[in-house]
Amino acid sequence: MKIIAYGFLLHPGAYLRNRWNMLDFVIVVIGLFSTVLSVLDQKGFDVKALRAFRVLRPLRLVSGVPSLQVVLNSILRAMVPLLHIALLVIFVIIIYAIVGLELFAGKMHMTCFHNRTDEMAFDDPHPCNLDKGYKCNSSENLVCKKGWTGPNDGITNFDNFGLAMLTVFQCVTMEGWTTVMYNINDAVGNMWPWIYFVSLIIIGSFFVLNLVLGVLSGEFSKEREKAKARGDFQKLREKQQIEEDLRGYLDWITQAEDIEPETEDGDDEDSPGRQRKPFVYYILFFLFFNQKRKKRKEIVAS
Repeated sequence: MKIIAYGFLLHPGAYLRNRWNMLDFVIVVIGLFSTVLSVLDQKGFDVKALRAFRVLRPLRLVSGVPSLQVVLNSILRAMVPLLHIALLVIFVIIIYAIVGLELFAGKMHMTCFHNRTDEMAFDDPHPCNLDKGYKCNSSENLVCKKGWTGPNDGITNFDNFGLAMLTVFQCVTMEGWTTVMYNINDAVGNMWPWIYFVSLIIIGSFFVLNLVLGVLSGEFSKEREKAKARGDFQKLREKQQIEEDLRGYLDWITQAEDIEPETEDGDDEDSPGRQRKPFVYYILFFLFFNQKRKKRKEIVAS
């Protein structure tokens, strides 16, 4: 129906001149091709590979919903600014990973053990320290010493650069960052580590990551304005086209009135009036077909 309403390819505004319609057309053609091959049962050709393209069928919805097109276009246009923001996020993570590596390396492997059995005192262990931070209760025969892999099976720590970056990234996403801070406080004391984590959350989460939302919001506003401008221009074009068609109809009516009427006895077959009739019928049919085509186009667009 869209191909009939808009045309296929050659003229401006045709069906395949829109990239979302091109995606829709490719998905439909692949689906029809795979169906035909499965019906014909062609051996030697793997139809399952084509059936994998069925996952793209939900994307056909994009070609019929202009608001989805605006959202996806804004995301695609925001890729380059988002790449710059990603580089800034990586830079912040590297800086804080280096600082954490210098301050907290090897600090999260001491926990409380039973003095007699050398077993960990708690099912959910946490770091401890002999001087500052969390101290084990000596009255319960507990002693703070090394031998623990660390929180999250030794993943959350600052022992090397890779794990330090992973820990900083976890804090930037604000997923369990308070637990990491409390573990550091238990390991080294709570006098100054909060400065490290609070500054990381302010700079990394509240500022840098929110730039992503700002970029997406800006690109979405631009794309929405462009879509509105395209819609207004299309309406203006259609209005001008209707006015041109009306002027053409009036000119045709004026010329048709100049055709000599038939006499009572009838005109000769070679008379000008009888020769003009096929051309007049052709023009009427063409105008009727063009009007129906415009109505179908309006129905499809709505």
